[in-house]
Amino acid sequence: MKESTKGFLAIILHAHLPYVRHPDTTDFLEGIWLNETITETYIPLLDVLNGLVADGIEFRITVSLSPPLMAMLSDPILQQRYIDHISRQIELSEKEVQRTSWDSQIHPLAIMYRERFYHAREVFESRYGRNLLNGFAHLQRSGAVELITSAATHGFLPLMDLVEESVSAQIAVGVNSYRSHFNTEPAGFWLPECGFSPGVDQVLAQHGIKYTITDTHGVLHASPRPRYGVYAPIYCRSGVAVFGRDVESSKQVWSADEGYPGDFDYRDFYRDIGFDLDLEYVRPYIHRGTRVHTGIKYHRVTGKTDDKAVYNRQAALNKAMIHAGNFMFNRERQIEFLASILDRKPIVVAPYDAELFGHWWFEGPEWLDMLIRKSVSEQNIYTLITPSDYLRIYERNQVATPSMSSWGYKGYCEVWLNETNDWIYRHLHRASRQMVELARKYRRADGLLRRALNQAARELLLAQSSDWAFIMKTGTMVDYAVRRTRNHLGRFSELYSQITQNRVDPEYVAHLEWKDAIFENMDYSVYAPQRVSAS
Repeated sequence: MKESTKGFLAIILHAHLPYVRHPDTTDFLEGIWLNETITETYIPLLDVLNGLVADGIEFRITVSLSPPLMAMLSDPILQQRYIDHISRQIELSEKEVQRTSWDSQIHPLAIMYRERFYHAREVFESRYGRNLLNGFAHLQRSGAVELITSAATHGFLPLMDLVEESVSAQIAVGVNSYRSHFNTEPAGFWLPECGFSPGVDQVLAQHGIKYTITDTHGVLHASPRPRYGVYAPIYCRSGVAVFGRDVESSKQVWSADEGYPGDFDYRDFYRDIGFDLDLEYVRPYIHRGTRVHTGIKYHRVTGKTDDKAVYNRQAALNKAMIHAGNFMFNRERQIEFLASILDRKPIVVAPYDAELFGHWWFEGPEWLDMLIRKSVSEQNIYTLITPSDYLRIYERNQVATPSMSSWGYKGYCEVWLNETNDWIYRHLHRASRQMVELARKYRRADGLLRRALNQAARELLLAQSSDWAFIMKTGTMVDYAVRRTRNHLGRFSELYSQITQNRVDPEYVAHLEWKDAIFENMDYSVYAPQRVSAS
């Protein structure tokens, strides 16, 4: 830490995708979610962070990896599918290099994409052994990155606490998943959608979690009101520290109108050759003739117009440099002011979805790289740290209870509980109560019965994913989200009937173990914990 440091900046990247596997078929559109994000976000972020470490840059950053994402990144079936996917992208990019050879503006971009795709395949196979978790583990060992985890299937916990054991199970399985992948304990825990309800901290404490993050109003509306606002953590009575999101740093990056990603020089997300070019030309590289993103995009944001100008890579990188400097300048002034009115060094907590960087905001990884380098070499006002680092510096903090909150639209539960998705909750609550009943009744099951109980727990957890309710609200892939919810609930219901009627079908259990193979070390007894307190 620099001697002149007046405060701290904690950048937190939360990486999550819903669990989509389907081992019985490759003929599903939703598989592109993981494949395109590996290419556009996870590999570029690993490249940036590894480059910083290799250059001897001393920095700290927090990365949250959700259990569904960890499961998918370590799945051999999905790893092979990514190789198949990126190989098709390489083939398409080779064609694009030839097709655009006459165009002095677009041809260099086609070459850029070809190089990016070749690089992605090379590092995926050679550097990371097809498992990107190896890359994140290496960064954690280097001391630059602090890895934390999240709930088992990213369930929105405030809408689950009618059945306390469901909250406990989501947290317990999330922590166990992290432990199985990294052979260490997570210090922090990302509450899905930053969804906090009083009492959840007690469950976090029972599983050894030291801190979590809420949206701004979760801390600002705490009882009693926090002395330092969101610029210092508060301790719940359980001993878990809660950090609140900073509004200013969030707005600069997230805001659709004022945020950096909307700058006219940056690459436009929506213009893609999958939509722009002749269907017969792109057909071999898209899903069953359905026009989708290929990852090859030649235009920049330009403005609120359909007449998009051609993307200029160097101009975009220059703008990323300017924006990195602007973000740094704003944090300097912000922290300098806070330090002048507080009796301790403030921490500015800046959490973002990792997928914003590279996928939605193409230049995001470069912006992050420039920001970290500038923060280390060009200013002395703040130091980049993690929440754990701050708790070591300031062990004593105010005790208060955060308010119920989320970082969703309007700040509470409206995204996940509304007229588009409210029908799911009576079924989820009923299944949760039934799972608790099973766990209490069959405490010492073994053999086939134990396998059936473990699979029932998996199906319930998968049905509880917050992604399905979110998709129903946003209206993007509604049929898929509804189908996934109904399928997992249906499988749970069938397993419940088989177990309670003493007629467990070994073939049915084996089929589901193969089909929904998340959480290899699942232990259904998490639904009958010794101590539960989440309300």
